[in-house]
Amino acid sequence: MSIESSVIFFPCGDIERTAAFYTKVCGLTLAQSQGGGKSLIFDSGYGYIGFVEYGDGRPLPTGALSPCISFNCRDEADVDAHYEMVRAAGAKLIAPPARHPRFPVYSCFFEDPDGYKIEFQKILEV
Repeated sequence: MSIESSVIFFPCGDIERTAAFYTKVCGLTLAQSQGGGKSLIFDSGYGYIGFVEYGDGRPLPTGALSPCISFNCRDEADVDAHYEMVRAAGAKLIAPPARHPRFPVYSCFFEDPDGYKIEFQKILEV
């Protein structure tokens, strides 16, 4: 018995808008499409994240309830490069690159089209 990988799924309001954000803005690769394109799994190169357009009106966990979807970068310069790329694409900025006051990371935060908090980070301590 073994686990090959994992995927965390999030509900979204518009799967096409979500796909465009995660592929064109964040640079992820579409790994799999299910349910006639209403469920998509993206590959970050290190892990998987999925989004599903359920179409049943369920609320999205955003704002203060939003999970933080973190993408680990190679170094601080890579965080800065992602910041510039995502900012140039017009994503809503939450916080520019900085060292976090509580955790040993250098990161920046944006919102995706559904209001989920997206972080590009470099973990500074192992």
